[in-house]
Amino acid sequence: MQYEIVIGLEVHCQLSTESKIFSSDSNHFGSEPNTNISVITLGHPGVLPKLNKKAVEYAIRMGLACGCEINRYNYFDRKNYFYPDLPKGYQVSQDKHPICKGGGVSVRLKNGKQFRERFLELHHIHLEEDAGKSVHEGESVYTRLDYNRAGTPLIEIVSEPCMRSAEEAGAYLTEIRKIVRYLDICDGNMEEGSMRADLNISIRPLGTETLGTKVEVKNMNSIRNLQRAVEFEFKRQVRMFENGDKILQETRMFDADTGETYGMRVKETMNDYRYFPEPDLAPIRISDEWLQLVKARMPALPHELFRQFTQEYGILDEHAVVLTDSKDIAGYFLETAQFIKNHRAIANWLTSTIKGYLNDKGIEISELLLKPKQLAEIISLVDENKISSSTAAQKLFPLLIDNPNKTALSLAESNNLIQQSNTDALQTLINEVLSSYPDKVKEFKNGKKGLLGMFVGEVMKKSKGTADPKLTNQLLMDALK
Repeated sequence: MQYEIVIGLEVHCQLSTESKIFSSDSNHFGSEPNTNISVITLGHPGVLPKLNKKAVEYAIRMGLACGCEINRYNYFDRKNYFYPDLPKGYQVSQDKHPICKGGGVSVRLKNGKQFRERFLELHHIHLEEDAGKSVHEGESVYTRLDYNRAGTPLIEIVSEPCMRSAEEAGAYLTEIRKIVRYLDICDGNMEEGSMRADLNISIRPLGTETLGTKVEVKNMNSIRNLQRAVEFEFKRQVRMFENGDKILQETRMFDADTGETYGMRVKETMNDYRYFPEPDLAPIRISDEWLQLVKARMPALPHELFRQFTQEYGILDEHAVVLTDSKDIAGYFLETAQFIKNHRAIANWLTSTIKGYLNDKGIEISELLLKPKQLAEIISLVDENKISSSTAAQKLFPLLIDNPNKTALSLAESNNLIQQSNTDALQTLINEVLSSYPDKVKEFKNGKKGLLGMFVGEVMKKSKGTADPKLTNQLLMDALK
């Protein structure tokens, strides 16, 4: 029997506000334990929360980016459950009236050299507060509680059970992270926990419509681990199904060392949470004026830039995927395009030479000393046949990194990188090379045409890399007739 995997994701994104969602406590990662707290965060008797308007705006921005319906009237609820790092004994969240409903995210999946697009639907996005953090260090038998994270504003992005592979789940999470970074509402740092995902997964016989028993894998902190968990759970659940074992609706954890999931607790039902409206917070009304203002401030989004790059600028799909991977790279491309119209050359540089340099140095493009105008100057020199593309990448590019205040032309001239296009001078070099290899010349004329590359290489050596390769090829072919 063949089986189909059914996947839904609940993605939690900590919002990058200055303060917490219901208090003025600092929303800063990395502070000393239990320093960003107050009586409101800790839920002392008699305190009253106050909603952070910026957190609401950030949730609206995410909803607009995903094509959601923005709920104009919504309120908060108390979600009751006990956990040591939940200081109030309940979590303020949204249940029946989430701030965003519907919508979805488009992802591009590699299909050979092409990409296929999939639209993955959202159920809703809601606002809530984060819990604290239980700390287990060394061999201590004690659990320590750090409440700094308690009250951090979160959006929870809940998908429909619409994904059918580990690849789709990974692409979806990648796209969510990309969108929140473009919007500047979350840094998307999964290692620090500012973005994390709960994986809901079930299986069913291929061709059937009834959903199987859902298992939840909590707190996935990397895209690769999410995909590994999907692959393990699929095999585990198929094995249980075929053995006649009952698949429990449970919460499981993922062990990154073994690549396996393990049981944590039997899953609570919605009734166990005993939701009821939060009595200390007034309902939220989102006015037409405020919604239009938020819309007006929306930046260009990854899928919009992808369309612009491929349709207006003629960039290859595979390059457009890389260029839209981050807002800074896309911005660098657009700024460079203001100085030169060879858009494909800009894309080639950004996806090869520059990307390789950034990876080697472990830096972001915002830290690159080469400015967009200087990249345009390099491309112009290549287009004008003043330097070769290899010389540009291997020699001129490093020189500009070391001399960021110089122009590409001045450095090319002062370092003798300008190509020799003088026919007479090149012909002299070619004659010297051919006279040095009479046997090779004879072999070439007898049909060993592959030797042309060797002759070109020797001319390039003699010219110290400044010979025009195209002209050199042409003159060599004429000389070898």
